[in-house]
Amino acid sequence: MTDMPMPDGGSDDDDLLPVLIVGGGPVGLTARALLERWGVRTLLVEKHAELSPFPRSRLVNVRSMEIFRGLGLADGIADAAFAPRYGCIRFRDTLHDRDFARAAMIGVDAPVPESPVIGVVTSQDRLEPTLLGAARAPMRFGTELVALDQGRGAESVVASLVDHRTGAETRVRARYVLATDGANSTVRRLLGIGTAGPGALGDFTTVVFDADLDRWCAERPAGLYFTTHGLFAPVYPEGGWAWFAPTPEGAASADWPALVSRALGSGADVPVDVVRVQHWVMNAFVAERLRHGRILLAGDAAHAMPITGGLGMNTGLSDVHNLCWKLAGVLNGWADPGLLETYEAERHPVAQRTLQQAVANAQLMMRVQNRRREQLQAGGAAPDRVELPWTERFFAQLGLLLGVTYRSTAVLADGDADGDTPPGTEPSDSGTDYVLTAAPGHRMPHLWLTDHRSTLDALGEWFSLLTPDPARWEGQAAAAPWPLRVETLPGEHADVCGLGPHGALLVRPDGHIAARWRDHPASDSALHHALASVTGSTPG
Repeated sequence: MTDMPMPDGGSDDDDLLPVLIVGGGPVGLTARALLERWGVRTLLVEKHAELSPFPRSRLVNVRSMEIFRGLGLADGIADAAFAPRYGCIRFRDTLHDRDFARAAMIGVDAPVPESPVIGVVTSQDRLEPTLLGAARAPMRFGTELVALDQGRGAESVVASLVDHRTGAETRVRARYVLATDGANSTVRRLLGIGTAGPGALGDFTTVVFDADLDRWCAERPAGLYFTTHGLFAPVYPEGGWAWFAPTPEGAASADWPALVSRALGSGADVPVDVVRVQHWVMNAFVAERLRHGRILLAGDAAHAMPITGGLGMNTGLSDVHNLCWKLAGVLNGWADPGLLETYEAERHPVAQRTLQQAVANAQLMMRVQNRRREQLQAGGAAPDRVELPWTERFFAQLGLLLGVTYRSTAVLADGDADGDTPPGTEPSDSGTDYVLTAAPGHRMPHLWLTDHRSTLDALGEWFSLLTPDPARWEGQAAAAPWPLRVETLPGEHADVCGLGPHGALLVRPDGHIAARWRDHPASDSALHHALASVTGSTPG
């Protein structure tokens, strides 16, 4: 085993890599791009030899598109994605039958006033190259983490890596390790972190194939067709399909073209050209904890979601959006290491609530199929429509995506922005309905500052102070030794945000409100105090 030299060689401190990212899926790639924006040096290692060639995750929801808008990627992702009319799920007995039910993907099928962006239906293998190109930080494919050494009180983590092409084993010393290495996370296993939840829900297979299915789908497009013989999904706007189904017995010797043809339904008579096959396990769990010293879990390593609702990857993207500014603050010296404790405090409850929603989605969708099966077994003509066991609002989920509320020491409750100790309260469950609010802990509401510029566009690699009276706050802002910008909030938005004419919102880099002054601050040091409380540090 040899030590891996890092680019800046020199003293031991110079040899330290700030952040090692383990796992090169969408969550790890997004973390790499976010940290590069903060000027944090990273190395990403991925055990596979290339990006995933499988469609896998199908939905980039509206909150994730807001994150990608901040990275300048949203337009490119949308251009390569399906049109909004694909933002729905259609239920059919077979793919060539008529719909007997339909569910809209709210925030994907059409714009919503709550956001400046719209979610998209796209394939993970179409998304990942865009994310890879969003940063220049080094990435090593075919390199697997095999061991971690983090001594008590150590100032770094030593990671042992194996290059599968050469067999060479090397070591990297990093200040922090970010594990985004999937539901079967090696890092989580090495740390002995358990999981809670239903666990493995079954073995499934994805078959990517080419076939001409336009006669049944072109006039009634969807991002997903839920049939009694599995799920069908268009892969790319220019063509290609995927079939998702429980793994059959004898999968190793299965005739996949015949199985897909049979799943399309008798009478389909469509030639099927199978491109690739992948077997996988549908998991449903949340890790018992998201941090072990200097090692942090995100994405599927932290929580695995059933595919219904497209909540898994998107929850992971919000994980790293929450975490990366905190890592940057600690590494750049304007935040105390204790700030990292708020990552688990804020994101673990979100993961638990999201898992509950994803499992509920799966159960409701199965109820639709069971109800349809009962109708068919009863004999007679099956009705063209099935009464759904949910309302359209159930699958809207904007409350789950945009209404996430954080409660931690990185949030100062109303009335405490001038005090000494922020209170600790339990996070609220916003459910599926989104209610616009500018209360601390919530995502900054989308409000138009100009015709094409949202309040969300004012956010970035800095804290933002939005106020209808910037002159009153500019002196305090100029004296604050944290990355901070002042933004004028048009007066017509002040009431919506619960502000008087001299009030202000302090917004964290992840878009969540850290503090609110309903009117003028109680002292000339109020802003300094709030930033010091949120970050746990006063930079020198």
